Amino acid sequence: MTTYLLAGGGTAGHVNPLLAVADRLRERDPSCEVLVLGTAEGLESRLVPARGYELLTIAKVPFPRRPNRAALAFPVRFRRSVDDVARIVRDRRVDVVVGFGGYVSTPAYLAARRTRVPVVIHEANAKPGLANRLGARWAARVGVAFSGTNLPHAVYVGMPLRREIETLDRAALRDEAVAFFDLDPSRRVLLVTGGSLGARRINRTMVEGAAAVTGAGWQVLHVAGGNADVADPGIDDYRMIAYADRMDLALAVADVAVSRAGAATVSELAALGIPAVYVPYPVGNGEQRFNAADVVRAGGGILLDDADFVPSWVEGELLPLLGDQARVEGMAAAAASVGRRDGTDRMIALIDAALGGGAGDDAHTA
Repeated sequence: MTTYLLAGGGTAGHVNPLLAVADRLRERDPSCEVLVLGTAEGLESRLVPARGYELLTIAKVPFPRRPNRAALAFPVRFRRSVDDVARIVRDRRVDVVVGFGGYVSTPAYLAARRTRVPVVIHEANAKPGLANRLGARWAARVGVAFSGTNLPHAVYVGMPLRREIETLDRAALRDEAVAFFDLDPSRRVLLVTGGSLGARRINRTMVEGAAAVTGAGWQVLHVAGGNADVADPGIDDYRMIAYADRMDLALAVADVAVSRAGAATVSELAALGIPAVYVPYPVGNGEQRFNAADVVRAGGGILLDDADFVPSWVEGELLPLLGDQARVEGMAAAAASVGRRDGTDRMIALIDAALGGGAGDDAHTA
């Protein structure tokens, strides 16, 4: 029996690909043991047990960004985390550590190195995080979601996607999606989403431009997020919801999307051939701009700075796009040309190669 320790968490960007890989490992070999390493505070504390996996938690020890009391305590606390993971690896007879980034991945990589257990890494963002930059130096295999990601020995595998996205038949689900969201089956759909917490600029601009978009013959499905600070405009053919529990149906019905450029969002839209206007999150290290680079370069998306996504842009640029069906269809084909639906299987092949010493599947150097 093979025992896998999957390390990652904190955000959906780490947890979702981790769970996609975990599910595939369990599907193909129900006798294997899949353990997940995370923290008690991260999103994994809810999602991992709900999916039926054992969650092993360690203390969250963020790398100090400035000299203060936490920085002084960091070496001892971090060493303790590495010791805790090494104990798990030995006690549970872990065969391979698979890391997806986040706070717990660095101690997991170091513990695996200490115990001589192979490490396999998946980097979801085009601009790698600190943990994966460190672990990639000695990892047996490194898979990346976007071509050109700068990590040692990286191979392009794509994003491990949820099974319902991998196998999504948009045409077959359209009627169900229209009924689920109470949409008009005769109108095309603009999907607007800023992620689970929402995006202030996207929300405000789309609400202000609501009448213009619907007046152009489109309807809008607007997933505003849990922290939305805008009100439903209350006009026909504009559906605003806080969350989409059936995001697969939202993607099935979308003809064009306006969204942030998180790694999972970009990967799912491209895999499904949905053209998009990407408005990257303006705070942080700028990784969202890099995430959208491949699909934008191929012609399947438009990249727009957050500050530029204003009502005048909607009227001057978005409406002409929505009115040009040939352009929309061309963008859809371009998006699909760089999208992948087999990222989960390709990542599994890297794990198998690390365990068996093989070269893996046909994944190619990033």
